[in-house]
Amino acid sequence: MAHPLRGKVAVSGIGSAGIGEAPGWSPLELLGAASVNALADAGLSLKDVDGLFATTGSHYFATMSAAEYLGIRPKFTNCDMNGGSTFMSQVLQAAMAIDAGLCEVALICYGSNARTNGGDHAGLIETPEWEQQYKPRIPISGYAMAAARHMHEYGTTREQLAEVVVAARKWGAMNPEAFVQKPISIEEAMQAKIISEPLSALDCCLVTDGGAAMVLVSAERAKDLQQKPVYMLGTAGAMWHRQIDQMPNLTVTAASESGPRAFEMAGLTPNDVDVIQLYDAFTINVILFLEDLGFCPKGEGGRFVSNGNLAPGGDRPVNTNGGGLSCVHPGMYGLFCMLEAVKQLRGQAGDRQLDTPEVALAHGNGGTLSSQVTTIFGTEAVL
Repeated sequence: MAHPLRGKVAVSGIGSAGIGEAPGWSPLELLGAASVNALADAGLSLKDVDGLFATTGSHYFATMSAAEYLGIRPKFTNCDMNGGSTFMSQVLQAAMAIDAGLCEVALICYGSNARTNGGDHAGLIETPEWEQQYKPRIPISGYAMAAARHMHEYGTTREQLAEVVVAARKWGAMNPEAFVQKPISIEEAMQAKIISEPLSALDCCLVTDGGAAMVLVSAERAKDLQQKPVYMLGTAGAMWHRQIDQMPNLTVTAASESGPRAFEMAGLTPNDVDVIQLYDAFTINVILFLEDLGFCPKGEGGRFVSNGNLAPGGDRPVNTNGGGLSCVHPGMYGLFCMLEAVKQLRGQAGDRQLDTPEVALAHGNGGTLSSQVTTIFGTEAVL
C-alpha cells in the first residue's frame, strides 16, 4: 500500500545566489536573493508564500528574521536546526503541512556568508561539552575517527578516500557554478597536507558563501506552474547521538535507518536510483552513506568508490554538481544537494546532465555524523 504522502507534493521552484564568494552580502541577503530566484523559477512571488522554513548560520530566530526581511506573513513556519540535514527534514514537514491544508506554497531557504565572514557563525554552534576538554579539531577530528575506524575494520585506504574528491572535482569541472573547477589526480590528492589523521585538507569540504531556496506545492498545483514537477516520493530521518564519542559504532551511521524508511515510503530500492546526491562534508561521509543507504554492503564502500565509479562516465554518478568538495559548502550543504537532484530530474544540469534520470536520492548529514535524513525525488514517470 502506498504511503499517503508519496507523491503528494512537488518541487516547483529552485534558486541559488552568491555561490562561492559574495563579499558584502549578509546571510539574509543571500537567503532573500535565492528565495526570489526560486519563486521566479516557479512563476510565483513572495506574496504567494504562506509556509516558511528558514535557516542561516547567524540567526537564532532564523524564520522570524527571514519573514521580516522578505516582508511576508506565513501561516505555517518552522525553524529547525539539525545542521546540514535540516533542509531534508523541512521537506517532510512542508509535505505534511501542505497535505494537511496548513499552507499552500512552502519556501525552504538558507543563506550564509561563511567564507567572506571568516567562518563566523555568531557562536550558535556549541562545542560538544564532554569532548572539548580533549581539544579536538571540531568537526574534522570526529570524522577522522570514523575514517580511521573504517580503515581498521575494512581495509579502506587513503587512496580510496582520494577517489571521492577526484570524482567530485571531475563533476565540478563540468559545472560553471562550482567554486573549484580544477580537476586533480589521485596522486595530488594523496600528497595533500594531513589535517587530522587520516584526513587531509582535500578530504575536507570547501568553505564558501551561498544562498539556496526551494518551493514546494501540492502535486496538483505543480502541474499548473511553469516548471516540470519533481515529486517527493519518500523522506525519513534518524538521529542516534550528538557527540562523536556517543556514536554507537563509528562505521555505521543513522543513514542505515533513514535510508530504508525513505525507500519504503517511496516504494523503491537503491537499484531504482539514477543519481545520488550525498552530503560530502568529508570524503569518508560518501563511503559511509553509500554503505548505509544500501548501495553497497558494509565495508565495501572503499572498493565501491574506486576506479572512477562515482565520476562522470562511472556506473554510479554521485554529487554531479561537484558536491561540497568542489561546488559549494557555505556552512551547511543540504539544500544545495537537493537543488542538484531537482536539476538532474528536470534535465537542466547542462554539460553534466545524465541521460533521462527518473529517480534521485539526496541525503543530508548534520552534526558529527549525527542527524541523517534521506529524501527521494522522482519524475512523473515513477509516480
